[in-house]
Amino acid sequence: MTPSISCAFDGGNIDLVRIDGDRIDLNIRKDGGSDFYQWFYFRVAGARGRTLVFRILNAGGAAYAFGWPGYRTRVSRDRETWAMADTDYADGVLSFSHSFDSDLAWFAYFAPYTTERHNGLIARMALAPGVAHRELGRSLDGQPIDCLTLGTGPKQVWIYARQHPGEAMTEWYMEGALEKLTDTSDPAARTLREAATLHLVPNMNPDGSARGHLRTNAAGVNLNREWHAPTRERSPEVLAVLSAMDETGVAFAIDVHGDEAIPANFVAGFEGIPSWTDALGAQFYGYADALAARTPLFQTDKGYPKAGPGRANLSMSTNQLAERFGAVAMTLEMPFKDHDPSPDPVHGWSPDRSKQLAHAMLDTLADRIGGI
Repeated sequence: MTPSISCAFDGGNIDLVRIDGDRIDLNIRKDGGSDFYQWFYFRVAGARGRTLVFRILNAGGAAYAFGWPGYRTRVSRDRETWAMADTDYADGVLSFSHSFDSDLAWFAYFAPYTTERHNGLIARMALAPGVAHRELGRSLDGQPIDCLTLGTGPKQVWIYARQHPGEAMTEWYMEGALEKLTDTSDPAARTLREAATLHLVPNMNPDGSARGHLRTNAAGVNLNREWHAPTRERSPEVLAVLSAMDETGVAFAIDVHGDEAIPANFVAGFEGIPSWTDALGAQFYGYADALAARTPLFQTDKGYPKAGPGRANLSMSTNQLAERFGAVAMTLEMPFKDHDPSPDPVHGWSPDRSKQLAHAMLDTLADRIGGI
């Protein structure tokens, strides 16, 4: 029996090139209207009892091909638990194998966070006591940009995720953050709700998420290069969120992302903005240091290079919010690989640990909110 390969579902992305015995050759589709690609997600049926080798032939041309070495594909039999498959990268080809003891298996760049799960999260959280739901706007495909707000304090906190839709760990993070913030027995959540008003946007790019894109929206636009001048034609998602931020102001912000290459969790700041002050920078560095001291799921040694004075890219949200509002703003990056300082040899970086990191970051914010 010839195995069946399918990606005709929410977030799916793969093209079948050929099947040659137990070897299956594939290509990843580009984001629509863009040259970006790296996210893949597909289903295999009809392979029980066989060991198949999969080869992604165009991996060498992916947006962040330098991130493939050390990466391991995620595989699941039930789309709930995702483990790492044996994976190699050589000569521009990503190869992985799987021994099938079930009728179906799913393979993905990272454990997917589906549109249906997003809708379920929004419905559940909108019913939680003290939570208000607002639709900030619509995407190019007409999908809602959902925002959940809770808390009564004067400090305005914004946490938003999935500008880059293939970074699915970011919405697992948001699920964890919302679960903690709506836990009425959690002391840190109570502190934050009393000191701040918190606005959470779990998915800023629902179109790209549904289409199986890595980095762009329905127009092929990278949303995290639109914050200096968003438009209804190119980036209504950013326009909707930034307009809401202009209404409230921003004291503290986390833009949640995933990084293809660095095997660790880290934050990037806003060095290089025109209005940089050492006092504002100290708030950012102090938060990062306190978070690293709190949890082994975060570190400060690995990360991105810092921009020089006056050289910050203001089209990126963290820099724009720090400059526009004087906010303590940061970009959180989680790995597609694993958090090497505290690894999991079976699952790698995972949905559950993404949620754990969200909890630790909110605990740290609760300790420091009074000084922000």
